[in-house]
Parts: sequence; C-alpha cells; structure tokens
Amino acid sequence: MNLIDGVIVKKLKVIPDERGYLMEMLRRDWPEFMTFGQAYVTAAYPGVIKAWHYHQRQWDHFVCVSGMARVVLYDARKNSSTFGEVNVFHMGYLNPVLLKIPPEVYHGFTAEGSEAILIVNVPTEVYNYQQPDEYRLPYNDPSIPYSWEVLHR
Repeated sequence: MNLIDGVIVKKLKVIPDERGYLMEMLRRDWPEFMTFGQAYVTAAYPGVIKAWHYHQRQWDHFVCVSGMARVVLYDARKNSSTFGEVNVFHMGYLNPVLLKIPPEVYHGFTAEGSEAILIVNVPTEVYNYQQPDEYRLPYNDPSIPYSWEVLHR
C-alpha cells in the first residue's frame, strides 16, 4: 500500500509475562511524537461507522486497544503528492500499531467482528468545545472513493 503523505504506521511491541502484558503506545522519545494535547478513548459498536472527518491543525495518534478496527484514511489535500489515495488499516489485538494521521486527511473507523472496539487517541491539540477543529462528511459521501461494505471474496 502506498501510504498517504505524512501517515506513519509503527508496529508496537507487546511485552508479555506470567502476570499479563504491557504495550507502550506513544513515547516522548519516539520520532512519531510531536506534542501532547490530550488523550481519550473512543468506542464503536459492531455495525457502526464513525466517518468521515478531518482536522485543520491537529495530528491524531490512534491505537486500537480492544477488538479489531478498520481505520480508513482519504487524502483530499489538493497539494499533496498522494492526493486521492485511500489507505485501509486493520488494527487491534491481532495487529498492534500506532497510526499517525496528519491534518486535512479524512479518517473514519468501524469495528471488525462482533465486539465493540476501543481506540485510544493522543491528538496534538486540546479539543475546543466552542470552535471544534473538526470538518465532517457522511460516511457514504460520494466524494470519497470508499465503500464501508464488507468485501466477500
């Protein structure tokens, strides 16, 4: 897959022992780290599609910590070398990764399988309740060349 310009995927290391496991999601000394705005967890139930939106200033850092998520990105930036590209990531317990999403790249996600997903995000900006840095389209907007239907091949 040709990654959208600015997108970074970092394989995360799970460190198990007899008590359980530990997985670092984002560290200040990693090159993927920029600045800290806040941290939050978002959930999606099976059959729910949370899409599409982008931010003008904010970078997102997604880690799916429960279940398996399909996270899709679309590059609508006219001046980008990857304008028009779609990236699809299957992330979660079977593929623990950090996904870094640049500003102005549309993104959305859904649960894969029969359980809810939990995605932790560490964005670079604090959410502004009065003037949110969020720009939305419906999940099935025809301007984005992606269908959320499950492909049965």
